[in-house]
Amino acid sequence: MVKPWRFAAAIAIVAAVVALYCVVLHVNNTTVALSLLLAILWISERWGLAEATAASVVAMLAFNYFFLPPVGTLTIYDPQNWVALIAFLVTAVTASQLSTRARRRAAEAEERRLESERLYRLVQGMMARRTPAETIREFVYKVVEVFGCAGAAFYYRPGQEIVRTGPETAPVSDHDLHAAAEVPDLSLDPARGLATTPVRFGGRTMGSMALIGPLPSEHTLRAIVNMVAITIERARAIEDASHAEAARQSEGLKAALLDSLAHDIKTPLTSIKAAVTSLLSTRQAGSPDRELLSIIDEEADRLNRLAAETIEMARIDAGRLHLDKRSVSAAGLIHAVLGEFAPALAGRPVSLEIAEGLPEVEADPELILQPVRQFVENALKYSPPGSPIAISAQWKNGKIVIGVGDRGPGIEENERFRIFEKFYRGRRHRYETKGTGMGLAIAKGIVEAHGERIWVESEPGQGAVFYLSLAPRSTEVAGGGR
Repeated sequence: MVKPWRFAAAIAIVAAVVALYCVVLHVNNTTVALSLLLAILWISERWGLAEATAASVVAMLAFNYFFLPPVGTLTIYDPQNWVALIAFLVTAVTASQLSTRARRRAAEAEERRLESERLYRLVQGMMARRTPAETIREFVYKVVEVFGCAGAAFYYRPGQEIVRTGPETAPVSDHDLHAAAEVPDLSLDPARGLATTPVRFGGRTMGSMALIGPLPSEHTLRAIVNMVAITIERARAIEDASHAEAARQSEGLKAALLDSLAHDIKTPLTSIKAAVTSLLSTRQAGSPDRELLSIIDEEADRLNRLAAETIEMARIDAGRLHLDKRSVSAAGLIHAVLGEFAPALAGRPVSLEIAEGLPEVEADPELILQPVRQFVENALKYSPPGSPIAISAQWKNGKIVIGVGDRGPGIEENERFRIFEKFYRGRRHRYETKGTGMGLAIAKGIVEAHGERIWVESEPGQGAVFYLSLAPRSTEVAGGGR
């Protein structure tokens, strides 16, 4: 802003220097010129280029009139004096420009320092917040306090929440904030003293913010946007980590409780099983209570299996499944399971397709039997009596793949990914067939503990085929196994 009194003061300073050397001190022209230059530099440093330029012109005229011969006129006879006068004027103006530029840069550096301090205070105030909502609420109040804005508003898209400092943000409507989240860049409206900008992190839009003047510089506004995006993302990551840790601890507690409960149940079950077996041995066939004792014996076996499944599931959930890997034959696994289910498979056509020359697999022989056993048990349970069961072991893509197929109703497409979840049972069979929904979840946990995968393929009405893959102990495979 132009201030006339500064121009008057600058001219007065030049006049004072000229009067000093005309009336009080009589020195050579070089001393006068240097003194005038010093005065002009002081004016430039103190007030600016415009005042210094005006002082330079007045000083040049005064120097010509009072000190260059012929004195008392603006006429110059000696060409050397013209050179001196022009050099004086150029030097005065150039020095003024350099001084003003240095002062401006110093002011800019100071402003950047102050803005950096404000940004630090802003981030420091938000860093203590642990959730995105808390971070945003702290931001809208802190940015007003730190940068001296009249008001601030923030639209957080994931939570569909708008936070304002108060009635000062009335010029910014909810629609303005929603629209600002969609625009590509910062928008400044100097007439309204308003800045709106989207807030993004990693290409993902978090929302938008609005500041009402007085506004910081555009550079600082962009820095504020970047910092608030990073801080909100940090708070979101901390919140997610807290939830994940709480979920992990909850799962660990549930697993420990299930493990403890299952072990406590097995003790009385063992006593019940021993007692009922003893009673059955003393009862004659056809005895009135023998049928009741047989039911107790069967249900005790069922509860024993349920307790064993619960303990196994708890071990998997708690990450306490320790593998004792050894060399195992895929054919041996299949034949061992078929031997266990020989009575149940009587009257069922069973087709075996085991490729020749398959290498042995690296697995825990006790644990890896359970998934194959579960496949065969499911095929018996969910397919019509007398329908065929197909069991295969093939070499595919560098893995040994064991599959068990049935001719049951199959699994619907939307259930194939959920069928391996804990306690999940197919919609069609959950009320018709006994089960806990843990068998396939246990099988999945065991297979994945071996670093392999388990999956199902099915056509509704045509049956289902369950597969698991195992890594060979050696990649040397006989030609017939490929």
